[in-house]
Amino acid sequence: MKTLVAYFSHAGQNHVNGQIVELEHGNAEVLAGFAAKACGGDLFHIERAQLYPADYRECVKESVAELKSKARPELAADRDVSGYDRVIVVFPNWCGTMPMPVYTFLEGHDFAGKEVWPLCTHEGSGLGQIESHFAAACPGATIHAGLAIKGSEAPASADAVAAWLA
Repeated sequence: MKTLVAYFSHAGQNHVNGQIVELEHGNAEVLAGFAAKACGGDLFHIERAQLYPADYRECVKESVAELKSKARPELAADRDVSGYDRVIVVFPNWCGTMPMPVYTFLEGHDFAGKEVWPLCTHEGSGLGQIESHFAAACPGATIHAGLAIKGSEAPASADAVAAWLA
């Protein structure tokens, strides 16, 4: 089964265990690496054309404004998903849903007949309603039960990701 691991991740300042910490690699990027290794998938970084601020509070302000306006920001690059049977989408839970660039990516492709696996990081909110958001954004796809991993636990979650994909 040909697999794409598409991920959105935010490096820089992140909220981890109730504190703002500086991360060289965002937690979702770490999990995406584990997923790609577990299934031999290709990696694709979903990245907004205009990067979010590294400062946590500024990033939150900008991402909340996008959410409220239902923005679909331009991406820095795109990836053709037509040659893949399974697409694992890795991202942080921002305000109970996916970051808006993930919506841009999902809504810009036809996932009909494909398996889509949502994998999110969070700091206490879990998956929320994300699986239903995936179903709406990917009509005709088989949406697998998602996996939510606390961001602070991401570096030690390789086995959990591999078991979920098995």
